[in-house]
Amino acid sequence: MAPEPDATRDAPADADLMARVQRGDEAALGALMERWERPVKGLVARIVLNASEAEELAQETFVRVWQQREKFLADAAFKPWVFAIAVNLARNRLRWWRRRPTVELQEWSRTQETGDGRLETGTGGLERAERAAAVREAIAGLPVELREAIVLFEYEQMSHAEIAAAVGTTLKAVETRIYRAKEKLRGALRRWV
Repeated sequence: MAPEPDATRDAPADADLMARVQRGDEAALGALMERWERPVKGLVARIVLNASEAEELAQETFVRVWQQREKFLADAAFKPWVFAIAVNLARNRLRWWRRRPTVELQEWSRTQETGDGRLETGTGGLERAERAAAVREAIAGLPVELREAIVLFEYEQMSHAEIAAAVGTTLKAVETRIYRAKEKLRGALRRWV
């Protein structure tokens, strides 16, 4: 009797799913959404610093994946392509907010906590929470192009080449942005280093 197939091993690759999406297969888009919705939300949340906006922009990202499916190149990697769409939507939202000063800074910077939502007790837990808040604040204080680069590099573990493809710039520009972001963060987080 043959062993049961491993679901993760037998899961279609992103490129195979995109080929099906390009043929109009909505179920393949659903599979891509299941696989990539969380990473896209996390990326966008770290750029726009607003959990409800991240939710909306993640959904819009997959609408764009469907609308722009013909533009996906068969030999391209899906992750940089979908992240490029998400980053562009996040940039557009940030520009939109800057043109509308009625948005309160506190609302703009509200983020959703990850994990099970419980607060840690004791000095170690409080210190970790304080350090995490300081890191979030320092990242929020970076210029957008530096924030995008450091979020993609540190949180999404993308290579410099993948980041360059996602944000539409050169490899050298990515290296410079990551270096500058780290320097600014080092200065802002001097107390914690």
